[in-house]
Amino acid sequence: MEKKKIVLEKGYVLVYDFGKIKVHNYSTQDFMDDQVLLLEKDHQMVVIESTAFYENHTELETYIHSLGVTIDGILLSYHMGGGNFLKDVKKYATEQADEYGHHGGGKALIDNFTKTFGEIFDHKLHKITDYIEEGKITLANIEMKTLPTNDGYDIEIPEINSIYTHMLGSDCHSILAGSKHATAMIDVLKGYIEKNYQWIFTSHYIPERIDALQTKITYIETVLNIASTCTNAEEMIEKVKKEFPKYHGENYLEMTAYAFFPRKK
Repeated sequence: MEKKKIVLEKGYVLVYDFGKIKVHNYSTQDFMDDQVLLLEKDHQMVVIESTAFYENHTELETYIHSLGVTIDGILLSYHMGGGNFLKDVKKYATEQADEYGHHGGGKALIDNFTKTFGEIFDHKLHKITDYIEEGKITLANIEMKTLPTNDGYDIEIPEINSIYTHMLGSDCHSILAGSKHATAMIDVLKGYIEKNYQWIFTSHYIPERIDALQTKITYIETVLNIASTCTNAEEMIEKVKKEFPKYHGENYLEMTAYAFFPRKK
């Protein structure tokens, strides 16, 4: 497997050449440091997730156009914002992911980001054109498998023995929406270890190898233990930062802490 880096004006692309399939991992380097996954095969492409800022829309659309591929659709699981990105392309999601992004926690995040970032942020929601079920789906001649999660779905890519999931990051905080969500995430990650995936792709961190899964499990278990000793969000944030002083993504930690200890109305 060959890998190269293409530096663009704002973000950059890591290209992983698996032979028949190329994976283009676009790092937005925006305020949220999102990632968008492009899977290419036989001059066709399927996009996983969306950019959120207009500046990234333009840059990534230009990059995709330069490849001379036909876009077979976008799979949207957790990031329904950015609706002006590739707006004429088919949009695929499960009904659960659509509900999360248009009415649930995903929509609440988009509302907050709109207030925070203003006009540079594309608050328009993607309109789903095709609902998909759990199980196999083929786009761009790539057979994939959707795996439901609490909010959306993960995507297995058997041909390259890889998985796309929302968040991982060996040295990055994760959003944990309470103890039940955290425990469920541990179970999912343990299942992925058993499947021995070669690569883990996410929308909040560059691609990682399988050992990152155990690192994240240890992190989540530690956060759960810390939460059990705290009485408020501020105390939890302080203790987690002390335990993981080199981790970035402090905004994710804050979201986690206030999920465990909600602000009083």
